[in-house]
Amino acid sequence: MGWLNKKTDPISDHARALNSQIAALESKIKKLDAQLQQSPGPRLRSTTLPPGAAASRAGETAPPSPPREPVFEEVNQQPIQTPAPPLPPELFNEYGLRKYDFPALWNRLRNYLHGPSSANPRLVSYLAAGGFDGLRPMRYEKRIARNRFLGLVALLFIILFLMLCHYYRNR
Repeated sequence: MGWLNKKTDPISDHARALNSQIAALESKIKKLDAQLQQSPGPRLRSTTLPPGAAASRAGETAPPSPPREPVFEEVNQQPIQTPAPPLPPELFNEYGLRKYDFPALWNRLRNYLHGPSSANPRLVSYLAAGGFDGLRPMRYEKRIARNRFLGLVALLFIILFLMLCHYYRNR
């Protein structure tokens, strides 16, 4: 009987659990909103005056208070400087200019093209090997993307070739 049971997908199980939590929170929000709409409560008004305003009697208008000046505080605009480590003199030529460093250029280029490392290598290995049910392996997805790219490049070359043939025939 164990052969006919399908394994549960952990991602879809987690998605179902999150959707149920979202539904529970939405119902709670609707319930609280309904309570708020039913009992608006007494609307109170503050009887206090802002500082510096004089109390006036009914019918009298108080003279407008002069606008207050904004308060500014001193801010240090200097950027925080971290001391750079001193560079060795062999990096500079006889004119004082920095020599061109080909190994460093190669390392920067390789790191740029390699991309960042993953934060969760175990998840990456699961995705690459097809460890989750219902998800296709990463190598399959890469193969599809590669074939699509090669097909589009071939189509582009065919169109370009046909355009050149047409141009040379009509010239």
